Amino acid sequence: MSSPRPSLAAAYDPEHFRRLGHRLVDQLADHLAGSTRREGPVLPWAPPATNVERFPADFPEEPSGDFPALVSRVLEASHHLHHPHYVGHQVSAPLPLAALSDFASSLLNNGMAVYEMGPVATAMEHNVLRWMAGVLGLPEGAGGVLTSGGSAGNLTALLAARQAKAGFDAWNGGATAGPPLTVLVPETTHYCVSRSTRVMGWGAEGITPVSVDARYRLRPEALEDALAAAKRAGRRPIAVVASAGSTATGAFDPLEAVADFCAKHGLWFHVDGAHGASAALSPRYRHQVKGIERADSVVWDAHKLMMMPALITAVLFRDANRSFEAFAQEASYLFHGQDSRRWSDVALRTLECTKEMMALKLYACLHVLGTKLFADSITDTFDQSRRFAERLQASGDFELAVPPDCNIVCFRHTPQGVPAAELDALQLRLRESLVTSGDFYLVQTTLGGRVWLRTTLINPLTTDEDLEALLQALRRAV
Repeated sequence: MSSPRPSLAAAYDPEHFRRLGHRLVDQLADHLAGSTRREGPVLPWAPPATNVERFPADFPEEPSGDFPALVSRVLEASHHLHHPHYVGHQVSAPLPLAALSDFASSLLNNGMAVYEMGPVATAMEHNVLRWMAGVLGLPEGAGGVLTSGGSAGNLTALLAARQAKAGFDAWNGGATAGPPLTVLVPETTHYCVSRSTRVMGWGAEGITPVSVDARYRLRPEALEDALAAAKRAGRRPIAVVASAGSTATGAFDPLEAVADFCAKHGLWFHVDGAHGASAALSPRYRHQVKGIERADSVVWDAHKLMMMPALITAVLFRDANRSFEAFAQEASYLFHGQDSRRWSDVALRTLECTKEMMALKLYACLHVLGTKLFADSITDTFDQSRRFAERLQASGDFELAVPPDCNIVCFRHTPQGVPAAELDALQLRLRESLVTSGDFYLVQTTLGGRVWLRTTLINPLTTDEDLEALLQALRRAV
């Protein structure tokens, strides 16, 4: 019987792993402690070429043994999302317990194409999804899958909508097997929806825009006109996509009115709740998603307001059987309720074949930390965004774009003496100054043809004092 080479045996040695693991946890804990104490920059800014040089592909032939040194360099040069001055993109400061779960998941490596490859993770996913569906108020019999991000999630939901509403077998016959299709979407919808319809072969008119109001929410009264315009263009509308927490401003569309419209016209009702579906967990802000329980499908990212590492996206269906139809080999109207496909073989219902143990992180945190932690975090974050908006309005030298619906706040600095024509350029300079210095990390967006600074208050450790410091830093940077 042959033995593994000594180098391979050493690479799998449990005691070596134990020593490295202890050292790694110490390094990560020190990093977490320093970040939460606001030490160092949020982002140690360096141009791309510099980091390419810092991490070259000059890999040695023999073991180097310098994993701790490499981790130290990675920690030093990476973006520090646990720093309370991180108020940038919709990416969470992950719960440490979730990171430890990720550690276990990576070692176990139970890919989830079929049940026998991931028996525990499959069961956890099934029950986490049932819990999430219940939080949203979806009926008994709802279910779905976890997938890799909101873009994949929205595509999965729209594929199911196509099978349910197209009236022809687009999966086998292709996009030209019937009339060209379209979905009605608010003008502010995330670009991944347009990308999804183009991937499905519908072209630029695969989305039909619906106008929004002054707060960037879909105007329900504009839906009839959008439907008529789509039909005049020779398109068959099959769905309406509404936002629960849009990307630019965090706007929540009037979901009940959209549900009424979809019911009237026999359209699929999809809610892109990647960011804002988590509001359903908060007793104070649950009203923001009223009507989501009537959706045919919902996308909900746990790696945003639920403090999970990326990526964990739930694609929830009012009728769990619809989750099979996104990637079904036959149209739904051919099955006649006789389909015997198993929920436990997850690859039947996702883009992924091999899929990591996504549910382990979320299940572990819900099981160990309890659901109230998540409800409290969302409530506190939404509360804080409203206090920040009030501070901006009272400042005299900042302008608020719109009152926030959730934890996204858009504003601009308007100091005296700066002409209106120069304010856009000023916001760009201010952001660049703060980001490259590492003092804060925030982003920008364009609303109404003007440039605005955009903050996502997503780190639970960010305080009102941190936000006041942000305003002072912007004032100094003029």
